[in-house]
Amino acid sequence: MGFLNYNITIDIAKQSDVLEITSIFKNTIIAVNSKDYGKEQIVLWSSGGDNLDKWKKRIKEHYFIVAKIDSTIVGFAYLTNNNYFDGLFVHHKHQNKGIAKLLLENIEAKVIKNGFDTIHSDVSITALPFFKKHNYIIVEKQQKLHEGLVFENFVVYKSLT
Repeated sequence: MGFLNYNITIDIAKQSDVLEITSIFKNTIIAVNSKDYGKEQIVLWSSGGDNLDKWKKRIKEHYFIVAKIDSTIVGFAYLTNNNYFDGLFVHHKHQNKGIAKLLLENIEAKVIKNGFDTIHSDVSITALPFFKKHNYIIVEKQQKLHEGLVFENFVVYKSLT
């Protein structure tokens, strides 16, 4: 099942995309990240998709892109502070089709265009193998406290030169 069978396009996100984006955020966490995190963590993490104003602000203020198959959004990624890879999510029914790789490549190209030679991120246990496969280096494993729950994730970076 290669991604070449799909017509995937990358576009700048629009405010009108917010419901599709937050649906992907919530459903991906529930369907994919649940293999690495506990039920309470998944409920809390996925509830972050309920604040539409926060997501609209992200879309407006940051470099925020969506991946589409035909006109349907199947993934998204966004960049903050010119070189911080803040989010990457692909619909759980569209995993392993090359969508995340296209989003990653687009984000990395934007970082270079922004004049930076490194990119960094905090990534989940679930996402770590993907980032390692794309030459991101682990800086540290961390325990982040969020609303009384501890989430394990990894600080990673990549040299783009």
